[in-house]
Amino acid sequence: MNQKKILEFEEKIGYTFADPDLLVMALTHSSYSNEKRLKKYQCNERLEFLGDAVLELISSEYIYQDNPTKPEGDLTRIRASYVCEPTLALCAREIQLGEYIQLGKGEDMTGGRERDSILSDALEATIGAVYLDGGFERAKEYVQRFVLRDIEQKQLFYDSKTILQEIVQGKHRSMNYELISESGPDHNKSFTVAVVIDGKQVATATDRTKKKAEQSAAYQAILQLGATSRSKGETECI
Repeated sequence: MNQKKILEFEEKIGYTFADPDLLVMALTHSSYSNEKRLKKYQCNERLEFLGDAVLELISSEYIYQDNPTKPEGDLTRIRASYVCEPTLALCAREIQLGEYIQLGKGEDMTGGRERDSILSDALEATIGAVYLDGGFERAKEYVQRFVLRDIEQKQLFYDSKTILQEIVQGKHRSMNYELISESGPDHNKSFTVAVVIDGKQVATATDRTKKKAEQSAAYQAILQLGATSRSKGETECI
């Protein structure tokens, strides 16, 4: 990774590494290290292991303090949703993390920079790198800024299909998803999906899989229904 990329990413996250090699390691996927015939440990998997533990502690403290009356079982479920792969991948996309990951050519050509598993692992690896470089408090700042910020909105997005279904069923309405189009080669397809409620197209979205496109369309539909309710002066929370 060249110096320009390192400085660019540091500026994006607001943290300068005393040891930039830690950042390079955090952003090195195993496909890249294999392709370059590096040693097996010269990828981000070890830092991901460490970052996962640091993230779990920081998020556990946050959830514990933010939910003073909830029992242990509820706290565990909340934490699981905060640190699950899709949520972490969304957080990674918000800082364009995929642009900085060193991938093997094959992984890169097949859409690895947008793959949830690669993005979430790399984000955890950067948490581990910040922890080793700057200590627990700096890692905590990093997690609070890029993972725990706007967490309610992130959860709304990843629960969007379930939430929308409950809204529609509560109003005794019908709903389905329609595939509008698909394009691109097999390794890099794009799907456009519409949410149709009572025969009317409410929202559309495009993504790399039908499942993700449906999720995005459901989220947009929830926002549309919320705006409609507010314009009508309804007090119903949806």
